[in-house]
Amino acid sequence: MTVRVMLIAPAMNAALREARFEGDAPLDEAGVRRARAAADRVPEADLWVSGTSERCLRTADALDVHPTPEPALADWDMGRWRGKRLSDVSDGEAEAVAAWLTDPTAAPHGGESLLDLSARVGSWLDGLEEGSGRVLAIVEPAVVRAAVVHGLGLAAAGFWRLDVAPLALTELSGREGRWNLKCGQVL
Repeated sequence: MTVRVMLIAPAMNAALREARFEGDAPLDEAGVRRARAAADRVPEADLWVSGTSERCLRTADALDVHPTPEPALADWDMGRWRGKRLSDVSDGEAEAVAAWLTDPTAAPHGGESLLDLSARVGSWLDGLEEGSGRVLAIVEPAVVRAAVVHGLGLAAAGFWRLDVAPLALTELSGREGRWNLKCGQVL
């Protein structure tokens, strides 16, 4: 029996609108409204988990689901860039941002590199046992992207080519070493 992993990106918030490195900002009212409106389209699951961010947890509340927070699915650790706008960091640290965007081993912010994030998320994905059934996870877009890159065996640079919309559902089905992708659909 294969495992079906359904990843839902959390609803919109001010940090996402401002292109800010998350900083664990809560949902805004528009995000709550959109998540509540999508609640009846959340698929059934055998196991419910989420990232640890306020945005993931509040999205789960608005969707009327009750997942267990999973540390392996936490958002990308941006170190000292956390809470800052990308444009501000780019203005002050252009070379560091360039390295971060082109070298998957770089972590100029002092947090996780892209390879570290992908390894953490990939380890969780591959650790799901055959027969786990349908797993639903509400996770930050970086976690969705890392899961897709790992699951499909893409080069790390593919991470930067994937867009994940708020409240989009992305599905991976299979098992360790053999995952298939059903591209995201907005709930």
